[in-house]
Amino acid sequence: MKEDLVLPAPRGATTDSAGDPLLVVEGLTKHFPVKGGFPIRRTVGAVQAVDGIDLTVNVGESFGLVGESGCGKSTTGRLITRLMEPTAGTISYRGKDITHASRRELAPIRSEIQMIFQDPYSSLNPRQTVGKIISGPMEINEIEPEGGREKRVRELLEIVGLNPEHYNRFPHEFSGGQRQRIGVARALALEPKLIVADEPVSALDVSIQAQVVNLLKQVQQELGIAFLFIAHDLAVVRHFSHRVAVMYLGKIIEVGDRDSIYTRPRHPYTHALLSAVPEVNLSDESAPDRERIRLAGDVPSPISPPSGCRFRTRCWKAQDKCAAEEPPLVQISGNRDGHLTACHFPEDPTIEGRDEDIVLDPALAALEEELGD
Repeated sequence: MKEDLVLPAPRGATTDSAGDPLLVVEGLTKHFPVKGGFPIRRTVGAVQAVDGIDLTVNVGESFGLVGESGCGKSTTGRLITRLMEPTAGTISYRGKDITHASRRELAPIRSEIQMIFQDPYSSLNPRQTVGKIISGPMEINEIEPEGGREKRVRELLEIVGLNPEHYNRFPHEFSGGQRQRIGVARALALEPKLIVADEPVSALDVSIQAQVVNLLKQVQQELGIAFLFIAHDLAVVRHFSHRVAVMYLGKIIEVGDRDSIYTRPRHPYTHALLSAVPEVNLSDESAPDRERIRLAGDVPSPISPPSGCRFRTRCWKAQDKCAAEEPPLVQISGNRDGHLTACHFPEDPTIEGRDEDIVLDPALAALEEELGD
């Protein structure tokens, strides 16, 4: 990418100040009905994919949303972009409630909220050229850039590190990383204020992931675009995001700035999540060992989640109170400003190794004991 390339500022960027709330989500809920019984169309339950989450993304901020597969991250992203209709809760964009806005009411906002999809292969129309794909949003919104749409598309291709001469090529002529760059260019076509990136590098080779993440980071810094960066790769989120929210089974269980989440987590699930990240330290032998936590069982079904704290069935600190009361997402003693945790019995703010590893899986514990003997 050319270093002297000047990127245009998002439309209306001067009216917002960095740090002001851009997107505010309160009590956001999405339940998918489960059909069954007789008659067949009778509703017998609901998948509680997203169940009452609160989050705020500020102007120009990169906000990370992490959690294991099936926790509701992607559904949250699609609700925020209004690709799905929320069951309950509110979504406010620049102070305007867009929760149940009609297509006509959403029209002026659509151009300001864009999405980068997870799969770079299925998110691009194989029958359209790159030029058509990237210029499509401009045609839909009847935007005629200075110099014409083709000139703008070629500029966008250069911004994302592709050859402008590839304007007339089709998606099948590109690699996965190049296709995702095309998706980034399409998202930038309307000069948005907020981009929801739904695991934008999870389908790519590791060697390509860093290129795409660095591209997004450069775009975020130079254009001042706010990002909701959804991922399950904790290393990528740490590199890209200013603040991070941890999600488990449809709930946000911890929110804080990047450093406090990764070095001083308080929720047991965040500790377990961070302990699963492989780390090799060959340079400093005096560095403390990282804790190791291995949980038992699978994530409970979102159709019938546990009462109280949803993590209690896999938590080593669970007590009767955890089953009876759902812990609120609040700032607890010892946390810095803005670091919120939903836990009745929070962990110590450290990730150093313990005297003994936490192993909740009986079979694994028995195997390790047998190997130790």
